[in-house]
Amino acid sequence: MREIGIGIIGGGYMGKAHSVAMSAVGAVFNTGLRPRLEMICATSATSAEKYRAAYGFRRATDDWRTLVNDPAVEAIVIASPQSTHRDIALAAFALGKPVFCEKPMGATLEDSMAMVQAAEDSGCVNMVGFNYIRTPASQFARKLIAGDAIGDITWFRGEHTEDFLADPDAPANWRTEGRANGTMGDLAPHMINGALGLIGPIAEVMAEVETVHATRPGPNGMTTVSNDDHAQMMCRFENGAMGQMYFSRISTGRKMGYAYEITGTRGAIRFDQEDQNALWLYTSEGDEATRGFRKILTGPEHPDYLPFCQGPGHGTGYQDQIIIEAKDFLSAIETQTPLWPTFRDGLQVNRIVAAALASSEARCWQKITSI
Repeated sequence: MREIGIGIIGGGYMGKAHSVAMSAVGAVFNTGLRPRLEMICATSATSAEKYRAAYGFRRATDDWRTLVNDPAVEAIVIASPQSTHRDIALAAFALGKPVFCEKPMGATLEDSMAMVQAAEDSGCVNMVGFNYIRTPASQFARKLIAGDAIGDITWFRGEHTEDFLADPDAPANWRTEGRANGTMGDLAPHMINGALGLIGPIAEVMAEVETVHATRPGPNGMTTVSNDDHAQMMCRFENGAMGQMYFSRISTGRKMGYAYEITGTRGAIRFDQEDQNALWLYTSEGDEATRGFRKILTGPEHPDYLPFCQGPGHGTGYQDQIIIEAKDFLSAIETQTPLWPTFRDGLQVNRIVAAALASSEARCWQKITSI
């Protein structure tokens, strides 16, 4: 057991989540590497110091270069805006430091490609932050599918729907500016990554991407919204299965609608993140009169559950997903073994997002470029 100095860039919503996760992961999972909260970076010296004191870091800075170059910072978590990801990652890899980067990897597909190239040239551990697929229930769904529990997969339906901009009178903010902050940049990557993890590679897509509320109130009157509110996407997986996905930030009533249905030749699976400690399973077994979906409550027999709680049905929460991510990142560093999803996996998600946007513009199917 040894310490590893952690530097986190970004102290807001996700910066706090990763700080808490790194504080807790050693106790929860008894990891061989024990994080030391070495340095946190924010956009001003005042906010950086505030986060340092609140989260328990040794030092603070308002310059990410100071953090990356500090020899006591041995691994880096990027939780800052997408436009900063590329420069930070490339600087870290040049120094041989492992990087965990929040999704999406970069503001553009070109950013993501450059980050993958730098990661693989350096040989450093790299991971992307797709936390929702790490719930014990979704990890168990992946095990069921891999174990042929529901037969050959024929159909997948997935969604990531929320309502934080459902009100057309909600004011414009940073989320309504720039393509990277729209629904296809913000919410779609989570479900696309989930689909890849559950079903496998996607061969082609057909999508419609739309801005429903074209203007919103701003400080000086109505402001033009420069990105998308929702999108629908059909896809064909390489294994032949059909798929359909929907992404929305204006889905009235949906708070955390990360949900999927999977149909196989001998069964089916349903999951909804708003009830994240339950998985619904149907198997074509027994008398027809007694068949039906059964609700499986997660417990110690399911992946990554027992370290949090010994009681079945007691459940895990959002922060626990980030702790699981931290455990995986530390394990990858300790063993020098890549763990899914790597930067290359994140790049494939971004390729699919780019293909969906191109499909919406061209009004036709788009094949996914292989990597």
